[in-house]
Amino acid sequence: MALPSSAEERHPYLTALGERVRALRARRGLTRKAAAARAQVSERHWANLESGTGNASVLVLLQVAKALQCGLASLLEEEEASGSARHQHIALIGLRGAGKSTLGQRLARELGFVFIEISRVIETLAGCSISEIHGLYGPQAYRRYERRALEDSLAQHPLAVLATPGGLVSDEASFQLLLAKCFTVWLQATPEDHMARVVAQGDTRPMAASPEAMGDLRRILQDRSPSYARADWQLDTSAQSQEDSFQALKKYCESLH
Repeated sequence: MALPSSAEERHPYLTALGERVRALRARRGLTRKAAAARAQVSERHWANLESGTGNASVLVLLQVAKALQCGLASLLEEEEASGSARHQHIALIGLRGAGKSTLGQRLARELGFVFIEISRVIETLAGCSISEIHGLYGPQAYRRYERRALEDSLAQHPLAVLATPGGLVSDEASFQLLLAKCFTVWLQATPEDHMARVVAQGDTRPMAASPEAMGDLRRILQDRSPSYARADWQLDTSAQSQEDSFQALKKYCESLH
């Protein structure tokens, strides 16, 4: 696989191909090393393919497709979601306490969409709670359930408002799928409002679990903010009342259709 002399020379098709390979690998729960071993290609070649800097031969792609248990067409198809298609799914992202469930349910009713809370779908698929998934099976298993829940929700509901888990943006493959298939809105709030809203909902675990809970929350928000900022639109729910936030969200989303 020949490498281009600079990142600017990457072909858009190769970049998209790399994203599809990375997404399919994540769906199978494979590390890059394990996937490369299955395909009988070097890990370096696989890394180049995923990054969009490698020009793989058809035979190599055939081996990659077999390793990922998919057809060659799944790798080669040029799939682009049109703007209007993305607007059929509205995904709300952000930390707990931002208003994803509260505003999302109201928005879905107003638009005539289905409201889906991805965390509940994950629990249904796994047959246990989110905390039990992490405790019994670990974070990688949780990410697989998260990805499947997202894929199933998008496939089964042509018109939907999705409230996504706060950490979904930490999994690049799932987040790329969300950005490609949904119109995304980052519901922002101050750390103080995030914490106060969670506690007001009756969940005192954050404070009980750690006296440094607020500091931890600030760090998580700071770390994830660059990812959240990739959303199509941002709404600060701390800057206005819940009703004003909803009306702003409704008005903007109605303008998309």
